Amino acid sequence: MSDTRVLVADDSSTMRKIILRSLSAVGVTNVVEAADGDEAVNLFNAGEFDLVLTDWNMPGKSGLEVIQEIRAKNKDIPIVMVTTEAEKSRVVEAIQAGVSDYLVKPFTAETLREKLEKFDC
Repeated sequence: MSDTRVLVADDSSTMRKIILRSLSAVGVTNVVEAADGDEAVNLFNAGEFDLVLTDWNMPGKSGLEVIQEIRAKNKDIPIVMVTTEAEKSRVVEAIQAGVSDYLVKPFTAETLREKLEKFDC
């Protein structure tokens, strides 16, 4: 798991720290942070990642737009939406955009580990 490369996109530095701490707790330390959707897409285009964790509500591009742009370039990479947005219509919208899974805030390191294992990360 330690060589898994993860892109974390969230406009909240506090939330990014929580996600990084949770990733570290499950042995994932190769993490790149993006503070908004635009930065996430730019970093994704410039690097190689095994997994993308993105917030829904961010300045610049939304999480949904991030998913759509990543999917236009890479159909296979697992993308997990990390969000408080769990309403059914939003879930359907994200699934149609190509999200692989959901992680609803607040979450535990164990829940995150289960998502990583699901995608062999």
